Amino acid sequence: MNALTFKDFATDQEVRWCPGCGDYAILKSVQRALADGAADPANTVFVSGIGCSSRLPYYIETYGFHTIHGRAPAFATGVKLANPELDVWVVTGDGDGLSIGGNHLLHALRRNIDLNVLLFNNEIYGLTKGQYSPTSRPGTNSPSSPAGSVESPIAPGQFALGAGATFFARCVDIDQKGMPGIFNAAKDHAGTAFVEILQNCIVYNKDVFDDVVAKKNAADNQVLVQHGEPLLFGKEKDKGLMLNTKTLKLEPVVVGADGVSISDIQIHDETNPTLAQMLVDMGPGAPTAMGIIHRREAPVFDQQFWGIRPRSRKQHVKSLLRTGNLLDRR
Repeated sequence: MNALTFKDFATDQEVRWCPGCGDYAILKSVQRALADGAADPANTVFVSGIGCSSRLPYYIETYGFHTIHGRAPAFATGVKLANPELDVWVVTGDGDGLSIGGNHLLHALRRNIDLNVLLFNNEIYGLTKGQYSPTSRPGTNSPSSPAGSVESPIAPGQFALGAGATFFARCVDIDQKGMPGIFNAAKDHAGTAFVEILQNCIVYNKDVFDDVVAKKNAADNQVLVQHGEPLLFGKEKDKGLMLNTKTLKLEPVVVGADGVSISDIQIHDETNPTLAQMLVDMGPGAPTAMGIIHRREAPVFDQQFWGIRPRSRKQHVKSLLRTGNLLDRR
């Protein structure tokens, strides 16, 4: 069998997003990741909820379910428990996943079910015409907040780590080189892998991440984390993050200034949840962490589920799948 290319994972459906939407780039990266990772289309499932991002299963030549608002993690959990051999992906957005779906996403993360969750974060409700979302920044003007949002936004990284996530990564829609690798790292992780993708909504929240991702700003406002490497950033890699032992926070410093040497720069340890919390909670004036921020091993829910009386459990699941409408059996 010849190796598959990203084109083999493209369907015959017309891709329909707004011209310039970041979802196009994410779709291509997902297709490339599947090809690079030698994914089996017959063994791969994409499950989505409701929103612009949730159209993605139509455009991937695998199995897929376009489900209901916020419930994609629940459907995906059922798929994975019914057939643990499948590679199951969850596609969601900041509104779908962190508002009505926050409860379902939280429990998928804490259970550590072997799912790959891609959260498209554009800090707005795009499909329903631009209302502010759970991740929108204070002051966001929208149809549902004409005077500006006064809510404190959810930080997806803090949410994931607080729920006990064993894998959290962050990337941006324009990073065509980096995204496929992160997606395949998520696929290879045993347990729930959660990837936040900063995604540009060209119509309702255009360039909201420009301070982080614009070419003129990216080098100084992003730190690409790599396990075992110092947390350096800047065009000349002359800036870094140093742990303030008094405040227990990471602070940006200039290497060579004020007695700061390269040995003072924090080394990234993706297995350390405390360091991960610091990296997702650095606040204003600090760069945004990109890459695999946290990854550790922990018991996997579906493996534990099938490890208990596997033969009788398999028979029970098969019986349920073949039962049909349970209401007809009353």
